[in-house]
Amino acid sequence: MRSYLVILILFVLGSCSEMEEKRVFSTVKIETIYTDSLSFRAIEIMDGGNMAFAANKGAFGLVDLRSNKVRVNTQKYDSILPEFRAVAQNSTDFFMLSIGNPALLYKTGDQGNMELVYKEEDEKVFYDAMTFWNDQEGIAVGDSMDGCLSIIITRDGGNSWEKIPCSSLPKSETGEGAFAASNTNVKVLGTMAWIATTHGNVYYTNDKGFNWEVVKTPIISEKTTQGIFSVDFYDENLGVVFGGDYTDPEINIGNKAVTTDGGKNWKLIADGKLPNFRSCVQFVPNSKGKSLVAIGFEGIAYSHDTGETWNQLSDESFYTLRFMNDTIAYAAGKDRIAKLIFR
Repeated sequence: MRSYLVILILFVLGSCSEMEEKRVFSTVKIETIYTDSLSFRAIEIMDGGNMAFAANKGAFGLVDLRSNKVRVNTQKYDSILPEFRAVAQNSTDFFMLSIGNPALLYKTGDQGNMELVYKEEDEKVFYDAMTFWNDQEGIAVGDSMDGCLSIIITRDGGNSWEKIPCSSLPKSETGEGAFAASNTNVKVLGTMAWIATTHGNVYYTNDKGFNWEVVKTPIISEKTTQGIFSVDFYDENLGVVFGGDYTDPEINIGNKAVTTDGGKNWKLIADGKLPNFRSCVQFVPNSKGKSLVAIGFEGIAYSHDTGETWNQLSDESFYTLRFMNDTIAYAAGKDRIAKLIFR
């Protein structure tokens, strides 16, 4: 009897694993849950069943993902209504970071209001994305200044942030930066981080930002409107970058690539084929790295074979998305936030 039970359990587990690996989406159902005259480019699914967002006009807020109830606030700095395009969280606080001069980084305050924890004033300052390795250590990345990328790091839970000096970073190319399109041009896993740039480069650290290397990818970057717009990693080896030219979105050559060695080498995928320009790419959870969704104002595309082939599931426009589980994601774009159900 015991041997029979063992065989039965192994059969069931094997069947479930096979079903998981063979799951292929053919449709996406889009449910709009909030509309406003805002540009939503930064969302973050929080612990506790909420999703945080930040937008232009100083707007930020929370979506209760169980009831779809939305709370919106406005953050001013003097007379400025900042444009927020980066958000992040640790287990205790929510963070949001503005583009442009001055750069303003806020965290959840003890008194219920947002607290300014970092400010940088310079005509060249422009921060693009932010995330956390853990409760204490986080990173934000911005365009190059004085010959290197702008990278700020916290190691005290976000209470203070320090900018890495150019002497500790690779020299950037002229005009190199990142696209503040979806808050996905920086990805962290374990002690690692990858930063994708406008010049088709991926900056890489394996020690939480103390040491950096840079690798050139085959992504097109001949014009200032071209480059990598988004990076994601399924594990510490398998990663993907996506981009193109947002002013010529029909281009589908040299706009998507994968790595299987942690970002040291990259190869183009589906070159000259669907999809064309996309501003955000994400691995589908629990897909063994097989399933990808790429999103942008050209619609929603899906791959079940690590980017070798793609299907266009929808022509609806969004800037960014985050998966809640392996079939449900949330997307944001011009004037709206939506729930995406993949089947």
